Amino acid sequence: MNKQNYKWSDHLKFIIPSLIGIFLFMCPVQTKEGLTIPIAVLANWVQDKLADQLSMIMMIIIVLTAIMTIMARLSSIFKNTPFFQNLFHVSIFWTITRAVAAVFAVMVYFDLGTEAIYGPNTGEVLLDDLLHVLFAVFLFAGLFLPLLMNFGLLELFGTLMTKIMRPLFRLPGRASIDSLASWIGDGTIGVLLTSRQYEDGYYTKREAAVIGTTFSIVSITFTLVVISEVGLEHMFVPFYATVLIAGFIAALIMPRIPPLSRKADSFVKDDAEGINEDIPKGYNSFTFGYKKALDRGKKETSVYQFFKEGGQNILDMWMGVAPVVMAFGLVALIIAEYTPVFQWLGMPFIPLLELMQVPYAAQASETVLIGFADMFLPAIFASSIDAEITRFIIAGLSVTQLIYMSEVGGLLLGSKVPVSFKDLAIIFLLRTLITLPIITLIAHLIF
Repeated sequence: MNKQNYKWSDHLKFIIPSLIGIFLFMCPVQTKEGLTIPIAVLANWVQDKLADQLSMIMMIIIVLTAIMTIMARLSSIFKNTPFFQNLFHVSIFWTITRAVAAVFAVMVYFDLGTEAIYGPNTGEVLLDDLLHVLFAVFLFAGLFLPLLMNFGLLELFGTLMTKIMRPLFRLPGRASIDSLASWIGDGTIGVLLTSRQYEDGYYTKREAAVIGTTFSIVSITFTLVVISEVGLEHMFVPFYATVLIAGFIAALIMPRIPPLSRKADSFVKDDAEGINEDIPKGYNSFTFGYKKALDRGKKETSVYQFFKEGGQNILDMWMGVAPVVMAFGLVALIIAEYTPVFQWLGMPFIPLLELMQVPYAAQASETVLIGFADMFLPAIFASSIDAEITRFIIAGLSVTQLIYMSEVGGLLLGSKVPVSFKDLAIIFLLRTLITLPIITLIAHLIF
């Protein structure tokens, strides 16, 4: 590495923020309840402090999101602010979703209309419980996310991972950056990165489809929300290890079987040349990755910009996710509470769950396929099951299924990534069948 180009401050600008980010998001800390991560400790503190106000705060956020979204559709009010234009100017489908969510939130908060909407097993579960967790986790995760994204950590890992990604997953090394961005930030970030790089001619159709459906993984933030919802946050570390093992095995298998293996290895642009993954002369994987990390860290010069981006992350998570959870979640909970639809859908899984000695197999079976609508729904349904091992398995499965239409699935269909609704449904089922036995086996070893 050509050392004279870099000052000590450049090294520190990469190392210190990255280490703080790793500590906040990835280092287990001991609490009274068990091991967890510092972000979760901060989130729990905020939930305790604002316990009586959070339902009202989330109702206001959802209603404001709907009003702003309708204003963005009817006028060009946000045209000079790209962030708000992007956040509020959404398709007609998502506009309707946000409007419905606002109506639901008001009805639940003020106990209006029918008990099917605001009852203890439907609306209350969302507004008085899950959305509290979302508010607190997103607040700190969003604020501190730039520590991991903007100071060079992704660049270092991307270069180091090149020799692993090709033989294991048949993908270029930079795909690890997409998965890291998803893992640390949000699955939607991974999809957007993948779509953009596919359009720019860096990925083939097969690579883009594999990365979008296999590596746009559920973030640490969302995983924390899911495990908290089933009352097992003290088991976050073994839970996350289980998710990583199951997800890794699924990532080895999925690119090698249809429908992903049948995607064409051709580029969206005829003149695209793909990616040059060669390491320049005089460097190895680490030194070149470290150089790229330092170059990235040097670009960060403003504390104001750091907090501005953190604030935008928070708004993006609150206003992008909360209405979707409220709308899709409440409809699904009403269907589950008042109709036998999910019992019917889950019936084929009862013998399989019984064979794997999962307690409350019939109750658990109702949650197996509901995750296709939204990732949080299985955890909401599972929270009432008495057996910890069953709640653990359902939470783990919901995270590793990956394709949920309320976010990653919907975004994939709306992006340029070459996958159809049929592809997504098949991939969801295959991931379920691959990861369920792995998670159950590990759960039996833990409990």
